[in-house]
Amino acid sequence: MAVRRVMPVISSEAAEESREFYGLLGFEEVMNHGWIVTMASPSTPAAQVSFMTSDKTAPVNPDMSVEVDDVDAAYAAVRDSGAEIVHPLQDEEWGVRRFFVRDPNGRVVNVLSHR
Repeated sequence: MAVRRVMPVISSEAAEESREFYGLLGFEEVMNHGWIVTMASPSTPAAQVSFMTSDKTAPVNPDMSVEVDDVDAAYAAVRDSGAEIVHPLQDEEWGVRRFFVRDPNGRVVNVLSHR
């Protein structure tokens, strides 16, 4: 299993202000679903930050996202370790397969692969 990118996810009610702020740092909007916006570096597209109001299908907002090449293998590994699964493995309508897991620090990690 390989990690493709890691990005912080900031819970925010200030989408427009956040978009403007991260634009000052050179980020450009690459995704906007209304409830989550992702900004990326034009020169290094995997350098990203997201901010969201409330996750569309999960019970909590994640603190970070980790994109892997095989989300099913990642799910099996963390499940078998006994880690707390916060949101079950499922396909989402916006083209990802994902689950949430709580890390040892209590942070919620969105682990995903694009379909």
